[in-house]
Amino acid sequence: MAAEKTDPALVPSIFAPESTPAHAITHLAGFVLWITSAIFVVVGGLLVYALVRFRRRANDDGTEPAQVYGSGPVEAAWTTVPFLIVLVLTLATARIIHEVQDARKPVGALDVQVIGHQWWWEIRYPKLGIVTANELHVPVSQSSGDRLPTFLDLRSADVVHSFWVPRLAGKTDLIPNKVNSMWIEPERTGLFLGQCAKYCGTQHAKMLLRVYVDTREDFDRWVKEQERIAANDPSAAAGRLVFEQTACINCHSVNGTVANGRFGPDLTHLMSRATLGSGALPNSPEGLRAWIKSPEQFKPGVLMPAMNLNNADLDKLVAYLTTLK
Repeated sequence: MAAEKTDPALVPSIFAPESTPAHAITHLAGFVLWITSAIFVVVGGLLVYALVRFRRRANDDGTEPAQVYGSGPVEAAWTTVPFLIVLVLTLATARIIHEVQDARKPVGALDVQVIGHQWWWEIRYPKLGIVTANELHVPVSQSSGDRLPTFLDLRSADVVHSFWVPRLAGKTDLIPNKVNSMWIEPERTGLFLGQCAKYCGTQHAKMLLRVYVDTREDFDRWVKEQERIAANDPSAAAGRLVFEQTACINCHSVNGTVANGRFGPDLTHLMSRATLGSGALPNSPEGLRAWIKSPEQFKPGVLMPAMNLNNADLDKLVAYLTTLK
């Protein structure tokens, strides 16, 4: 975690686009900035000129200068020029909106459902039968001739959220009872950080998102690992029994067990993730034990209750959960 804070590549900056739609948005923003900067310079220059040229002189006798009412060329200029500027900006914006929102989906595109919860992300790959949480894995698009974009269906399970990974695309809201969509097409492999960009309750700030852009080979390998059912390690049987006999199974799912809850993240491959609580703390046996014992300590207002297990059962449960890789 400390390394991520010091790595400039992980800063979620809008000024470092690394995906096709992000580049389109950045180019539009730069174009608008150049035009508005030119307007600022022209208007500011005229204002400075007027202040200097027509300032009060020491020998000013106080008489009113000649008054001129109406000037056809001037009025035509200050009407036509703003109209043309607005027209150009409107057409440029409409072109980028069409390019981003109405992009044609290639045959081989990856489909992903992202469901916002208070306060975590449920991520589903419908065609692959994979369910995970808070970490989105996608393949890199290697070249214009070998495109593999990822198309996202965005939904909300409760309140309005907003999906935003600045280096990959603009932000899109997740609205209850409505499906919005967007797409990303990363140009390089690596980790990209995102955030819910809409205030959605107490822990809005701790609704972090990690997007891993993998090579095609690494993505295929990740898919195969995620398709496996949960590990059934005999040495952790006591912990699995604790898991199946507590309220854990009402909220969480683990493939191959009786747990089929939908209120909390799927835990089938829990230990393959880097963080717990959507970025609240590192995913390690120590962090897992602390989280189960008192999630409120790390994420005040979290909807997961403390399980109130004794130390022996807590140790068994953690030992079982750490086998879910």
